[in-house]
This record gives sequence, C-alpha cells and structure tokens, in this order.
Amino acid sequence: MSYSNLKLFALSSNQQLASDIAKTMGISLGKSTVRQFSDGEIQVNIEESIRGHHVFVIQSTSSPVNNHLMELLIMVDALKRASAETVNVVMPYYGYARQDRKARSREPITSKLVANMLEVAGVDRLLTVDLHAAQIQGFFDIPVDHLMGAPLIADYFQRRGMVGDDYVVVSPDHGGVTRARKLAQFLKTPIAIIDKRRSVDKMNTSEVMNIIGDVKNKTCILIDDMIDTAGTICHAADALAEAGATDVYASGTHPILSGAALDNIQKSAIKKMIVLDTIYLPEERLIDKIEQISIAQLIAEAILRIHEKRPLSPLFEVGK
Repeated sequence: MSYSNLKLFALSSNQQLASDIAKTMGISLGKSTVRQFSDGEIQVNIEESIRGHHVFVIQSTSSPVNNHLMELLIMVDALKRASAETVNVVMPYYGYARQDRKARSREPITSKLVANMLEVAGVDRLLTVDLHAAQIQGFFDIPVDHLMGAPLIADYFQRRGMVGDDYVVVSPDHGGVTRARKLAQFLKTPIAIIDKRRSVDKMNTSEVMNIIGDVKNKTCILIDDMIDTAGTICHAADALAEAGATDVYASGTHPILSGAALDNIQKSAIKKMIVLDTIYLPEERLIDKIEQISIAQLIAEAILRIHEKRPLSPLFEVGK
C-alpha cells in the first residue's frame, strides 16, 4: 500500500522516539517548528502541505507536562485548519492519567478534562501505551488504541532465559495485579503482590506492609506502569530482598524518574531496571542500573495497521 497520503510529525517531548518510528516506517518526519514568545506562549508552524493527508502526531505529555500538552493542542488546531483529512495523536505517555477518579471530595478528574480538550481541539484517534487506568479509554468518544508494554518487557526477560518457576513476577500494589498477571503468563511464572498502604497526607509516598506469595530463594521481577520518584518500587524491592529473594529486577513502561528517583534506584536492592522509551531519557539519566528498550517498532507497526485498517490484536503477543 502507498503511504503517500500519510504524514508523521513530531513535537518537542520525544524527538528521538519519533525519529526511530519514522526510520522504522521508512518515511521522513514532517517539517514543523515549535517556538515560544518571551512570555512563554507557544507558536507552532507546519511547513509543508498536509491537505487531505492522514496525519499522526507523536507527543508524550511528560515533563514539562503543561507545555507539551499545549504544544499538542495547538498543533492539532493547526492541522485541522490546514485541512488534514484525519488527525491521529500518538501519545506514548498520557499525562494526568493518575487523576482518573474522585478519591476525595471536591477533587477534579483531570484525565477526563485532558480527554475533553483533545477531542474539542479536533483529534480523530488516540494511540497510547499502558494507561495508568484502562478505563480512561472510556473518557473519549473517539477511537482509542491502547497498546501494552508487557510483551516487550516479557521479550527482554525471555531472551535471557528468565522464565519458569524459579522466577516470580511481583506487583508493587493491588492495582497492578492485572499487569503482573499478564507478564507472568508470558514468562510462565507465579505471581506475588505487595500489600502497601499509601499515606493520605503525602504525595508519592507509600509504606510496604506485607508480601502475598512465595518469594524466598526466587528471582523477583517487579512490574509497574509508571516509575515517578521510584519510592514505591524501591521499597517493594527492598522488602522482597528482606523476605529472601535472591535477586530483584524491576520493570516499567513510563520512566518519569522525577525528584530523587535515580538516587532511590541506585541505593535500592534492584539489580536492573528495564524501562521503555515512552519518555525521553537523556544519556546522563541512564545510570548503570537502568536499561531502556525501544517501542519504536511497536508504534510504527500500530500506525501502519491503523492506516491500512488492519487489526492491532497481533501486537499484544510476545515477539510481534
């Protein structure tokens, strides 16, 4: 099939991933510029015709979250006004996803607000990876393609022979059990769960309470969707080591790594942390304990399947 009516654009958040996706697809990134006025206002300019084209825009809403979100909204408006046939947003990391419900009185549901903003701007389809809560798909009235990072993470461990009953996949909390179970199915391992209690007064803090499952003399593989300050996953790793685990590996889709994250990881019992490149990590943040694997091929294949109107279900299997 000809891709003459498909264009791929990248904004500021993850130019390296966008370049890798374009290279995998065998096409060039579209020409556009993003500039800021002295007061911080963002200006986007599309420097080639996109009339009648199906446009895919790659932008993670990672730090600085608000700048990257505004860039995206302005770009979408520019594309609609330039007569793009469809505007498809590729958002490997969906910012504000943790604010997906009212946990206390008078709280906003900000992930729903972001969904509304994207739709009002004119987005026709969203392609994303490992939403913090899968139900966020229901916040949209447009198609949402929700890819999984677990097959890529599973492939990493399979290639190193880390499968079977000598290994245990561990969820760092009850909310991640479905994710852990999926990885355990790929690796043919049992699972364990960390029973934690999060402080209601402090953000990004948690306290390990109990381990559900047998981890003694096992190699443990922790899995989470996002690793922010890394406090939760590092506390979990230390608790597993204290419970008799021989080695502890960690994995996550979105390496936010804010605050003291790198220091926390370095001091923890984690032997190696595997993350995807949904969020750009400069070279100086890739410490020895962190290994990043690319999702470029997965997203490139998803874009081509969407464009060719083929199913995405084969992408949910290991090795695809």
